[in-house]
Amino acid sequence: MGNISHEEAAKRLRDAYAGQPVPPLRDALDPTDVVGAYAVQEINTRFWEAQGRRITGRKAGLTAKAVQDQLGVNQPDFGVLFDDMEIADGGILAPERCIQPKAEAEIAFILAEDLPSVETTAEDVAAAVATVHAAIEIVDSRIADWKISFADTVADNGSSAFYVLAKDGFPLDGLDLEGAPMTMTINGAEASTGIGAAALGNPLNAAAWLARTLAERGEPLKAGDILLAGALGPMVTLTPGDHVETTVGGIGTCSFTYSDPAEG
Repeated sequence: MGNISHEEAAKRLRDAYAGQPVPPLRDALDPTDVVGAYAVQEINTRFWEAQGRRITGRKAGLTAKAVQDQLGVNQPDFGVLFDDMEIADGGILAPERCIQPKAEAEIAFILAEDLPSVETTAEDVAAAVATVHAAIEIVDSRIADWKISFADTVADNGSSAFYVLAKDGFPLDGLDLEGAPMTMTINGAEASTGIGAAALGNPLNAAAWLARTLAERGEPLKAGDILLAGALGPMVTLTPGDHVETTVGGIGTCSFTYSDPAEG
């Protein structure tokens, strides 16, 4: 345990949203302090809810083995999605709303049913899914230069910022989630490729992990929740003016432009 309180660490992160990132939270959290990191995330979640933000779902992160290895952990993490984080498919994200954003392609689920069990399986998730969507998550870090540990990214709401869901969603039945090829282009040029299996072998596995973890915490996933199931390929740094488009084979396409609305 560090020298500063979880409350103080949470405030430091909240204040950084104004655009001034902070150093890693070493004086508050050990790099792999799971409990402390989620405690900080929870403080800010409750703070933002009290400000009127509405939770619309969760995101799973660190679902790729290579990223877990990089941060010295053997588990994914999660962050909270709020209603004001969604960018419309084809919409515009203004650079002044970000600090050091990166885009990653994902598969997203919208639930038709609650998932209250601490023993939720991938099959249970499949039965509860209303629609499957191609998605882009725009991650951002309030930690300077992305010098994050596991605890830093968890405390910082999973390094979340914004997300785009394809307008059209499809029923799960008949979709090949594991084998779905992903291509993300920036300004028409290929920037990232991957496959559905990158998210814990299958995005349903990531969603089941999320459901179990949240049920254990007494905050189970509910019907209507949006789940971002983890990156399908490498993330890409954004530059103002970028038009980002993701296609997930058999599942759909979505896009956004990272620019000043006046220019967009």
